Amino acid sequence: MKILEVLRENGRISVAALAERVGISRANAYTRFEALRADGAIKRFTAEIDHVRAGLGITALIFVTVRQQMWKQFRAELARMPEVEYCAITTGQHDAMIQVRVSDVAAVHTMVTDRLANIPAVKATETVFILDEVLRRPYVLPSDRAQARGQAAARAASGPQPGAQPGAPGGAQAARPQRRPEAQGGDVPLGKMRFVGAAEGRAALRKDG
Repeated sequence: MKILEVLRENGRISVAALAERVGISRANAYTRFEALRADGAIKRFTAEIDHVRAGLGITALIFVTVRQQMWKQFRAELARMPEVEYCAITTGQHDAMIQVRVSDVAAVHTMVTDRLANIPAVKATETVFILDEVLRRPYVLPSDRAQARGQAAARAASGPQPGAQPGAPGGAQAARPQRRPEAQGGDVPLGKMRFVGAAEGRAALRKDG
C-alpha cells in the first residue's frame, strides 16, 4: 500500500525515488510495482488537468431515469457523448448519474433537451450544477483510515496545551456555549421562518430601542 500512497502524490516518480520513499531496494521496488500492474491494482497512468483552463468550466450532474428494458441502448448512446466524464448506476429515485463537463450552461441545456430527451431509453432527467468541487482525490486506500486514526491518537496522547480547558479537542480553548433564550411571544423557534410586516417591524425596532 505504501507504493500506492507514493504514486498517488506523483505518478511519474522514478523507481529509484520510489524505492527511497518506501524504504526498500530499487530491485524490490521495481518487482512490487510490476506485480501491482500485473495484478490490475494499477490500471493505467494518466494526467490530471485543470478543467477551467482547458475550457470546460461548467460541471453538472444529470440524474437519469431509464426505461428498464432499454439499458443496452442507454449505455450505447452514452458512449457516443464526449461530454460525459463519468456515469454510474445508482439506487434511489433515479437509475443513473452522469457527470458532464462543458464550456457553458447552454451546452448542458442542449445536451439534456436535445440529446438525452431524444433517447427512447431515457424516461426522465434531473440536472444539478456543481458550484465548487470541494474535495477530489485521485483514489482512496484502506490504509488512509488507519493513518487518520493514528494521527487522532497522537493528538490525544500529546494532551491539552497550556491554558486549555480539560476536554477541549486538540488543546484548544473551549468556548462556553451560550444558552439560547426560550421562544416567547413573537420569538421564532430555531429552524422555523416567520414573515414580519413593515409596520410590525418598525414597532418592534422602536420597542427595542
